[in-house]
Amino acid sequence: MGLTKQYLAYRAIDSFNIITSGRANVNFAILDKTEGRYVAAPAAENVIIWDLRMGDRKLTLRREKFEVTCLRVSPDHLHIAVGYADGMVQIFDLSSDRYYDPICSLALHKNAVSILRYDLQGMRLVSGGLDTELVVVDVVEQAGRARLSGHNAAITDAHFLQRLVDESIVVSCSKDTQIKFWNLETQFCFKTIVDNRTEVWALAFIGDLMVAGAGESGMNVYRLRKHDGAITGTLESAVEGLSIEDEDTISPISVSNCGTIQRAGKGRTVNLVTDPSERVLTCHGTNDLIENFYICTPEEVKKRLAKRLKKEKKTAEGEGSEEPKLSREQSLSDEIKRLESIRAKQKIKSIDVVLGQNQELRVLVSLANNSMTLYSLEASIKTRKAADPSVKLLRSLTRLGHQSEVRSVCFSNDSLAVGSGAGESFKFWDRDAMQCLRTVPTDYILCSKFVPGDHYVLLGMKSGKLLIVDVAAADIVEEIPAHESELWSIAMLPDQKGCITGSGDSTLKIWTFELIDSGEGAAQTKVLSLLHKNTLKLEETVLCVGVSPDMKYLAVGLLDATVKIFFLDTFKFYLSLYGHKLPVLCLDISYDSNLIVTGSADRNVKVWGLNFGDCHRSIFAHDDSVMSVQFIPRTHMFFTCGKDGKVKQWDGDNFEKILTLPGHIGEAYCLSVSPNGRYLVTCGSDRTLRMFERTEETIVLKDVQEEEREQMENEQLATGEDNTVPLLPGLKMPSRKTVGSEQSAESILECLEISKQYELEAEEKPELHPLMQALQVKNPVDFLVSTLMRIRASDLEEALLLLPFSTVCEVLERLPTLLTQRPDQLELLCRVTIFLFKVHMKPISAAKNMKPLLVKLLSMLKRDVGQLRDVLGWNLHGLALLQTEVEQRDGVQLFREATQTRKKRDKKRREASKRRLQIQMA
Repeated sequence: MGLTKQYLAYRAIDSFNIITSGRANVNFAILDKTEGRYVAAPAAENVIIWDLRMGDRKLTLRREKFEVTCLRVSPDHLHIAVGYADGMVQIFDLSSDRYYDPICSLALHKNAVSILRYDLQGMRLVSGGLDTELVVVDVVEQAGRARLSGHNAAITDAHFLQRLVDESIVVSCSKDTQIKFWNLETQFCFKTIVDNRTEVWALAFIGDLMVAGAGESGMNVYRLRKHDGAITGTLESAVEGLSIEDEDTISPISVSNCGTIQRAGKGRTVNLVTDPSERVLTCHGTNDLIENFYICTPEEVKKRLAKRLKKEKKTAEGEGSEEPKLSREQSLSDEIKRLESIRAKQKIKSIDVVLGQNQELRVLVSLANNSMTLYSLEASIKTRKAADPSVKLLRSLTRLGHQSEVRSVCFSNDSLAVGSGAGESFKFWDRDAMQCLRTVPTDYILCSKFVPGDHYVLLGMKSGKLLIVDVAAADIVEEIPAHESELWSIAMLPDQKGCITGSGDSTLKIWTFELIDSGEGAAQTKVLSLLHKNTLKLEETVLCVGVSPDMKYLAVGLLDATVKIFFLDTFKFYLSLYGHKLPVLCLDISYDSNLIVTGSADRNVKVWGLNFGDCHRSIFAHDDSVMSVQFIPRTHMFFTCGKDGKVKQWDGDNFEKILTLPGHIGEAYCLSVSPNGRYLVTCGSDRTLRMFERTEETIVLKDVQEEEREQMENEQLATGEDNTVPLLPGLKMPSRKTVGSEQSAESILECLEISKQYELEAEEKPELHPLMQALQVKNPVDFLVSTLMRIRASDLEEALLLLPFSTVCEVLERLPTLLTQRPDQLELLCRVTIFLFKVHMKPISAAKNMKPLLVKLLSMLKRDVGQLRDVLGWNLHGLALLQTEVEQRDGVQLFREATQTRKKRDKKRREASKRRLQIQMA
């Protein structure tokens, strides 16, 4: 048997260039007890915590494959919940040393998560998805509590309503134009508002007001009042639709439409945000205007009302009316005052606000061009002169990334720097730190190459120009009108004396490098220039060019799906490579000039022999166009990337796929392998540049293929998508069945099987099963408890739901022993017992032999839970007593916040006494 060929694995290091992606929202975060400085922003599949003051990354929360679609920082700012495109929600602890590991992962939705919102205490989380459903999660228990179904379109916003009533109520809005009020105890909708004619995109709550932003420029405002059981509206108001209440209504609140806030911006309302103190409401639409509204205090409302009445009375008297009829009721204009608007420089994607001291409002804006800005605004009711604008631009994160999609990447010849070209600039990056070193503003770049020596870079432009850029000065040295149409490709000559360019004007030009004098007198220096040497005119658009390392052949990929090969010295035609069905977009020639590999829009990669033009193999490489291909130096292995977002490594000798690297979300446009073959960098439509490094880890093809096959099998649920219980057709679980829950159910079945075998052989003192040894347990009781403990809290109910009834009975029979021997896991065992009874109540109650077991379990659980509650109560009151004694003895209030408040109060008192003393002395 021959040896299997081994390869060294490439592993992802990190992604850079991205500041914020437009699909999810941004949030202020608090780190090191500093507010208004740190920001949580989505970055493709990661979440980056940015330090706005220093302009760099503070933390990165990672997950593979799936894009972040929404995020929310908890009210205490210690945790952050992140929703992904596959319906998963992960919660991270920002204050922990292991912040990068999620404290819980919840599979909630079938599609992307569209909204996440905490309640006031941060104990519960409501998530809405594109699958039209809402899920309420208990954050402490790390498990779902309720699934609310009723909307007919994607959920756009959801809030906990805790300000008016004691009941647990969730308010949600959707693209189906409805606003629904849900009672979480009954899990039913008790009120629906249907007076919006277009999709409702956002909700905001300020005191007893609810603002709904729809697909129009106006925002409807509703007043919420606690329902006292009486009929609150007259017949006229009911007919007008202002307050429609039934006499026998079950609604705990009454809702009345009290007006409309008209926005200055056009198009639909995208976001509605209030600051935590509910003094300012900020909104924006589909354009670049952010509008701010100040919510007046009751005293300010009275003053504004009196001022308005006085003005109206004066106006009425001036017109000569005898008895002016003035409305003395508060209007919406008395309660809400428009503040100065902020105009951003680009289309706005999301906003967040925080109100600081001295009524300073800070508005964080995420823009569509991969940048973030922070504005400051004076939020007060005082009238200000128009000539004195209060809006200030405090911070802006723009330098750390391109503001358009990156279309070209290249490595420097010493492999230490990376160049990236986009629609508006060219950037130089430090490979190790992944920091931007230089930025050169340009037009749209299609291709780029470092010149030997790394002092200059050549840029091929969409306009057909060829730019020479000085790396050290970050300046354009020369602009050469090389072609009349798009300059698609640049290839360096192997003798390092020149380059070749191919363009959409069907020409191919050879250039040689030369140094020319620049400047005058003592400042005279030599700068690089290009001298046009030769032109080859072709019949079709040139999309890619390549030169064989032995300087013998010139390969040209054309729009007619062929690759033509010419002799480099004479331009004499040599070979034509037929086979691709669509245009050839990329090509590369191996280091020994034996192989040429071509990638096409027909999704195939073909490996050809350069000596005779024979096609060695055609490989179906990607699910969309192959955009870039490059050999690893000194090998026959090559990388490809395509519009399907994937990056793959291939062996050009045996035509095997070596591995698939974690690719881009969206399309991958270009890749570059470093000259030393150790690094790979790729760019794509998700605005990220991804760096990969070759490791010392060897991989065997069969092992990789087996892993990929297992991964594909694991992604498909063995038991199907349906998770209904035969006897309970209306049961809707708040979680979603995953591969993890199936594996957990299998582990319970396996545990029970091993335990039965162990108990049968108990007299012979059998050897411990390898699984029991791995979990370090000595008996079946500990084995079952440790198996249940290892199941993720969010997967436990789904795993128990998959168990057959015979296994459920077996688990219930073992529960009394578990409760007796493992009282430390009482909470887990209670949860298992209650769920199994809830789901299998009918068959359990019908089985006569289960009745004694039920009575025994009930008495044991009552006793043990009572004991646990007593212990908790004892500890709580003991700690309260100790706290009181410490405070009385030391004269200090425990906990930092209370002490800080007291210190401020004492300081104010001392300053006031000092001022009084100074007055007396004077």
